[in-house]
Amino acid sequence: MARATFFGLHALQHRGQESAGIAASDGKNIRLHADLGLVTQVFREEDLQGLTGHIAIGHNRYSTKGAPRRYNAQPYLIKGPDIEFAFGHNGNVINAGELRRELAEWGVKFKTSSDSEVIAHLYANAPGQTWEERSAYCMRRLKGAYSLVIMTASEVIGVRDPLGIRPLCIGTLHNGYVLASESCALDNLGATFERELEPGETVVIDETGVRSSIWSGTKKNGHSMCVFEQIYISRPDSILAGRLAHTARQDMGRELAKLHPVDADLVIGVPDSGISHATGYSEAAGIPYGEGLVKNRYVNRTFIEPDQSMRELGVRLKFNPLRDVIEGKRVIVVDDSIVRGTTTPRIVSMLRKAGAIEVHVRISAPPIIATCHFGVDMSTLDQLIAANRTVEEICEFIGADTLGFLDVEHLMNAVGVSDNSYCRGCFTGRYPIPVQLEMSKMELEEPPEPPESPASPVSPQPAEARIEAD
Repeated sequence: MARATFFGLHALQHRGQESAGIAASDGKNIRLHADLGLVTQVFREEDLQGLTGHIAIGHNRYSTKGAPRRYNAQPYLIKGPDIEFAFGHNGNVINAGELRRELAEWGVKFKTSSDSEVIAHLYANAPGQTWEERSAYCMRRLKGAYSLVIMTASEVIGVRDPLGIRPLCIGTLHNGYVLASESCALDNLGATFERELEPGETVVIDETGVRSSIWSGTKKNGHSMCVFEQIYISRPDSILAGRLAHTARQDMGRELAKLHPVDADLVIGVPDSGISHATGYSEAAGIPYGEGLVKNRYVNRTFIEPDQSMRELGVRLKFNPLRDVIEGKRVIVVDDSIVRGTTTPRIVSMLRKAGAIEVHVRISAPPIIATCHFGVDMSTLDQLIAANRTVEEICEFIGADTLGFLDVEHLMNAVGVSDNSYCRGCFTGRYPIPVQLEMSKMELEEPPEPPESPASPVSPQPAEARIEAD
């Protein structure tokens, strides 16, 4: 099962590139291997052979809370007063600091600087005899985004927060089940996609099958999935909110062409995440689409590199223009977003040097004017170019002839909703729950004393540390 998990993580490598890990169980013992690096760097054949068992969970880390350190690599192995489990988390919990202090008062010793460990210990010490009861307690306490996979020696649990901010889905494989952030991982394994988990849902998978419950405090129509999943984060071949992401992105491109038309000879997309948007723009505008940029497939996503210097190096290594395609042409270059303004000026410069006589930039997202608090590393306003410059100033900064962004109304048209069923806080400054203006990524960095090995259990807890119900 660890080998299948390895291939599932490989399909989800775009979601995080700092560390990777797998925990496996043979029904009695949980074994864990996790380290910094990409999936193919962390795992060798002997590592997978040592992860024996019929159930497993895995994790790719993209940090929004806590440094990119080995002790933050997930899954964690957690020991509570009366339970042991492996734990993985996608998202960001905004009251992690408060909960960490409370847990510390009860004797919990933290070994990482991540909000994920706070959630894990809350589950480990939560009152209740069942996972449904533990989830009900934790959902009352946690604020923010969390899609979770939890594995005991004999069962796997999936949890999606009551707002459904981050994706989580379930599928079937042979006589078993698979949980994954995105359906593309199920496809990679040959599994059959069944459905996305509902906001506030907990599923428990054991030898008897699957049981499901939705927390009673979940609001009806409370779905507030991050719309950036649709725009950029998820792979285009994944299903999100019942739609293929590629289709939604094409519709964004079509809306963008209606909103910001321009006379040009060629539409190109910034590989890979801008291509679906660009094909939609091309179709709606009636302007031919072409491949104008070649991407080095062995360079990671520059947006989710852990620091700015690595992002800038990544841009220089990542793209190369096709001169014969773009020379002498008026080019529309379509991308999914502009966050920090690192990539776009270099792309515009590349296209001009390759002979483009005009470069018109079109962005299939609104200007990002506010910070993200729910799992995308945009935590301070000084990082966001649109929070500090007008559209005209951004256009001048990137060196484009013209610049056009999609607006929120047209974005919602593209994803097929008119209500508040998506979080679009980074575009509007209005969030599905109250947040503070900015949050520090290193809020929980003490730094902690790291365990000797990432496979070591994280913080065995005395029985008296158990939290009582409200």
